[in-house]
Amino acid sequence: MSLNDAIQTAVREIPECVAGGYVDMSTGMLIGVKTVESHPQDVLDMVAAATADLFQGRNVSTIEKMFRNARGLEQDGHHYFQEIIVFSDNLLHIFQRCKQNPEHAVVWVCDRSANIGMALTKSRMQLPKIEGAL
Repeated sequence: MSLNDAIQTAVREIPECVAGGYVDMSTGMLIGVKTVESHPQDVLDMVAAATADLFQGRNVSTIEKMFRNARGLEQDGHHYFQEIIVFSDNLLHIFQRCKQNPEHAVVWVCDRSANIGMALTKSRMQLPKIEGAL
């Protein structure tokens, strides 16, 4: 199954999901996307950049380094932030760092009325399928 097919399947499986995307955070590029409505490319590009900032922005990287220092751990580049959930006025955004390649992430956008527990559970179930499509 192609990445875009896997994203499209996931969008159908995740409750009230209106968009999904696969981001390479090392380049800030949106590698795959599926939306139920069309969006300008510059908006989609900003989603990819924002995802990279959420997971690997300067302040987040500093916090992770501080945690490792406080715990006496080696600075091995491990990332503590694995999932981030954001509620906007009308939408629920789920950001998940990929397990196989921590420089990649998936983004799911659901209607705010979606049951957060079901949306999170279903998005977690889709992650291995998305990663397997690469």
